[in-house]
Amino acid sequence: MSRSNLSLGERDMDAMFHPTTHIQQHRAKGSKVFTRAEGIHIWDEQQNQYIEGMSGLWCTAVGYGEKELSDAAARQMDKLSYSHLFNGRSNEPAILLAEKLKEIAPVAVSKVFFGHSGSDANDTQIKLAWYYNNALGRPRKKKIISRQRSYHGVGFGSASMTGLASSHTGFDLPFAPFLRTRCPDYYREAEAGESEEAFCTRLAEELESLILSEDPDTIAAFIAEPLMGAGGVVVPPRGYFEKIQIVLDRYDILLIDDEVICGFGRTGKMFGAETFHMRPDTMSLAKALSSGYQPISAVLIPEEMYQAFLEASGSKGIFGHGFTYSGHPVCAAVALRNIELIQERGLVARAEHLGVHFQARLRGFSSHPLVGDARGVGLIGALELVADKKTKRAFSPKLAVGADLQARCEKFGLIVRALGDTIAFCPPLIITEAQIDEIFDRFGRALDETLAQFHHEIDGA
Repeated sequence: MSRSNLSLGERDMDAMFHPTTHIQQHRAKGSKVFTRAEGIHIWDEQQNQYIEGMSGLWCTAVGYGEKELSDAAARQMDKLSYSHLFNGRSNEPAILLAEKLKEIAPVAVSKVFFGHSGSDANDTQIKLAWYYNNALGRPRKKKIISRQRSYHGVGFGSASMTGLASSHTGFDLPFAPFLRTRCPDYYREAEAGESEEAFCTRLAEELESLILSEDPDTIAAFIAEPLMGAGGVVVPPRGYFEKIQIVLDRYDILLIDDEVICGFGRTGKMFGAETFHMRPDTMSLAKALSSGYQPISAVLIPEEMYQAFLEASGSKGIFGHGFTYSGHPVCAAVALRNIELIQERGLVARAEHLGVHFQARLRGFSSHPLVGDARGVGLIGALELVADKKTKRAFSPKLAVGADLQARCEKFGLIVRALGDTIAFCPPLIITEAQIDEIFDRFGRALDETLAQFHHEIDGA
């Protein structure tokens, strides 16, 4: 049969190897091919319309089909379609974007290093931390601590920092020198009767014990998402980062802020670090940096780090790290215009304002028999499904309750993401209050169907 007689989905199955996909299940179910999108909506090849309740992969902040961004890309392609940053070369869009990021960052930033994905940004963070400590004459200070259930990317280093088994299984990861400490999930990790403050104190003490057991002179950095995304939209309790910061400061350990999901308004502030009172040394940016319109990432570093690199170059020579597409002029031009649109349209304040209604609707499901925990901030949130609300007993993974609910949501024209049995929501920042209601109305219908399907699995039902 010729390719012209096959659907796009069939041709996809024949030609494509998909990322972050269960291969056997994909072969059995087939592909869903999307063909166009506008605003908060996206259409598949059968012309079914969906509300994109996940902003793609947490990224389309300004929504789909934004002509200001396509025009910015076209203008830059006509003017300078490509240029690199190697050997001191540069281009205007990269310079302007770096200046803009320095302007809006919540901490003092000296320099900006560009890449093209959140994974390479966090791989860059590892190399910078190692290079930095070598430059300071501290060659043993190389271990990096992340948290259970964190997500930092899929490179060898960034996947090793990631605290999710799916990023390790079959890949012989993680490798040394990466360490892990407890996830700040109060719902799952708090002890009986433990207050949020006591929980935060315990986690800080556990971190300090880990550091001391490994030797503080061997620990380079602690990396954290302000709010953990792919690990289940875990919102740290009030005071968590303040207590963690005291420990890091005590042992001269860098705090790497992974803003790949939280950055550019998602939490109701420009950066998640502002929402959760972090004082990072360095920051990783991607996703909403360009609203997903172009692949671009950035690492922001302080002056003291850059000065160490500058001095070391006298003896080490070329700083041998970078990418063909670092500071790509088209990507940078689109990212710059994207940030300008976020500012011009007040989307950060909008996320904070509409987040009140969004969180109220989200938490309205707390009484549902399937829902154990409702959590979130700004325009991001999640509902964790449980078999027993009193004991927090989870469903057997074999039942795939979350996947069932995700599929039922799509039947009602809503895209969400099942992270195991936690359902995540992350709509574009341009969403309206009426559209928020439509998201949760559709979700409620799907949730009730899933309840009917798994009613016999719920304790007390």
